[in-house]
Amino acid sequence: MAILVEVSDETSTLTAKQMEQVESVLKHAAALEQLEGEYEVSVSFVDEDEIRQINHGHRGIDRGTDVLSFALNEGVEEVAQSIEGMPNLLGDIIISTERITQQAKEYEHSFERELGFLIVHGFLHLLGYDHMDSEEEKVMFKRQEEILTSYGLVR
Repeated sequence: MAILVEVSDETSTLTAKQMEQVESVLKHAAALEQLEGEYEVSVSFVDEDEIRQINHGHRGIDRGTDVLSFALNEGVEEVAQSIEGMPNLLGDIIISTERITQQAKEYEHSFERELGFLIVHGFLHLLGYDHMDSEEEKVMFKRQEEILTSYGLVR
């Protein structure tokens, strides 16, 4: 299993160490999810105005949010490798850097813990996890905590 992570910080907020954490957390999560083959994920960090515009344009919700995920397929089982030797494209994760800071303060944990949480949350959405009802939410949130705890990002 290999995962190629493309990271873009349009806000110039994240440190080099935090940028490395993005890739490290995603690789850890992918290993725990036992993904087979090669995958590619794009992660973009934007400001509050940009994420609000994206949220409005794609979901019809005219307000900011912490993380958006846009899966190219409904889940890993539906990802088809279109060109031999090329990685399977899972999709895009978009995160508001302002929300990382706000929510880290609100939940009284580190910026790095909130960063990891949002990365894992977005990644699980790309894999088909959701929280539209209480049963799905239980499964997804339990998995998030398992991944974050095993990585060492605890509250």
